[in-house]
Amino acid sequence: MDIGSIKAVVSGGASGLGYSVAEEVVRRKGRVALLDVDDFRGQEAAANLGNGAIFICTDVTSAQEVDAAVAQVADRFHGITLAVSCAGILGPARLLGHDGPMDPALFHRVIDVNLMGSFHLTRAAASAMQHNEPRDDGERGVIINVASIAAYEGQIGQVAYAASKAGIAGMTLPLARELGQLGIRAVAIAPGIFRTPMVEALPEEVQLSLSSALPFPSRLGEPAEFAALVIHIYSNPMFNGEVVRLDGALRMGPH
Repeated sequence: MDIGSIKAVVSGGASGLGYSVAEEVVRRKGRVALLDVDDFRGQEAAANLGNGAIFICTDVTSAQEVDAAVAQVADRFHGITLAVSCAGILGPARLLGHDGPMDPALFHRVIDVNLMGSFHLTRAAASAMQHNEPRDDGERGVIINVASIAAYEGQIGQVAYAASKAGIAGMTLPLARELGQLGIRAVAIAPGIFRTPMVEALPEEVQLSLSSALPFPSRLGEPAEFAALVIHIYSNPMFNGEVVRLDGALRMGPH
């Protein structure tokens, strides 16, 4: 895919990994739509990115809102060639906590945002991409969802989060097999510990403990490194149906 002609939609695009992806798309002369539930931060992010970016306040847990946002983007950009689902929450809680069993509403909330939110954007983006004029090799678009290494090594207190990210990993190959018939690739990235607002909200000692556990480099990942992988996946047609770990060789322990 021609990087300079990217027409991207990024959920969770107002901050963290999503904003970094949007920033890289604009830097490479592409166009990007930021979808986020934070209206103030989203408007500010789009303004910072300049003419190549727009913002649409969107709750990814609502299929109707995502459908409407994607339709608006496709109309404005005359198509969509890249969709990246970065919207996500942690929802840390033990199954059996000090106050009793986990509230099922919390589990549902994490699944709704992380897994269903990714599904909603995947569904809407694929529907729009199928109408793109195919490239010379038949490709019409690329969908990238964000899993996590927690899908493989979920820690205590990550029951809901790990389940949501494992669901994203699990749907990647079936998506690639189905959408490949339309010239649409589906890939997932499973990041380790990255310097995002979600991680920076953790106590400093926790951040230091996490970063010291990485074999190399022994630091938090930078969002720009995640964005660089997104761009590479977009430009490399053999990246399809894969869940790619980006974690500095980190393997999480139980705690």
